Amino acid sequence: MANRGPSYGLSREVQQKIDRQYDPELEQVLVRWILAQCGGDVGQPAPGRDGFQQWLKDGTVLCRLINSLHPRGQGPVAKIQASAMAFKQMEQISQFLQAAERYGIAATDIFQTVDLWEGKNMACVQRTLMNLGSLAVAKGDGLFVGDPNWFPKKSQENRRVFSEDKLKEGQSVIGLQMGTNRGASQAGMTGYGMPRQIL
Repeated sequence: MANRGPSYGLSREVQQKIDRQYDPELEQVLVRWILAQCGGDVGQPAPGRDGFQQWLKDGTVLCRLINSLHPRGQGPVAKIQASAMAFKQMEQISQFLQAAERYGIAATDIFQTVDLWEGKNMACVQRTLMNLGSLAVAKGDGLFVGDPNWFPKKSQENRRVFSEDKLKEGQSVIGLQMGTNRGASQAGMTGYGMPRQIL
């Protein structure tokens, strides 16, 4: 990756808008969850956006996180190793992203590798991790570690099954969305052009 210099004009405005979406309080919640889920041996990041990005940048913490959400020995990332080489780091990030998609996160909710590696959109990284935590809580398979209240609750399916009699009964009822004709009459109506009588 080429080292990009500072941006100017519209590019700078767009980047500043993206940077403002980053939530420091959410960062603290995510750090607490990752430390609880993976154990304390993943290290503690320096506070702030740059510290959070450097902590996750090589992909080892993310791979250990996704492996911890699977039964022991069945983790989707088989080989996790710290490396100083950029392509190895980016490969581990992409392994995490593929495993997260297989875990159940929608492809539209997943960040791009460069968003994390270059630190261009850390708010998107936060959203992906937040969705992963919410999904892990919702699965209820006993592999989630931490406080379930850290994450918003995912909606779950609530399928309803009605009998044939109940469905037929509903066809003869006029719903109030269509309006009602009860109480409608022309009593008190006056001809056009006549003033309305207010008593």
